Amino acid sequence: MLIRYKKTYEKIAMGLLSYMPGEHSVKELQETIQMYETEDDWQLYLWKKGEDFIGLLGIEISNDAYTLHHLSVNPSFRGEGIGKAIVERIQEQFPDKECLSTDETNDFLKRCISKEGGAD
Repeated sequence: MLIRYKKTYEKIAMGLLSYMPGEHSVKELQETIQMYETEDDWQLYLWKKGEDFIGLLGIEISNDAYTLHHLSVNPSFRGEGIGKAIVERIQEQFPDKECLSTDETNDFLKRCISKEGGAD
């Protein structure tokens, strides 16, 4: 289940963000979270399975597109299709917008789209 980020989820979100490729200091993670909290066009979502938050997705929204900046799944749940499910759910929320990627999210997004049999 995809849930919009709230301040009460800050530590959980920081933990999930830390699974993104590259080294992240606590300061960098706090700055990223603050951006999602203060910028209206940046939105952060958490993926909940049962009682646990196991994934995270962060996007930047523009007029006709959104850019996938962050996508992370707890390593214990990788390989189960969670990342693909998160991407599919956000696409359902923004059906009229194109999904763009960053250097960090491009490869994963390409895999999701190719497994679906086409773009969208």
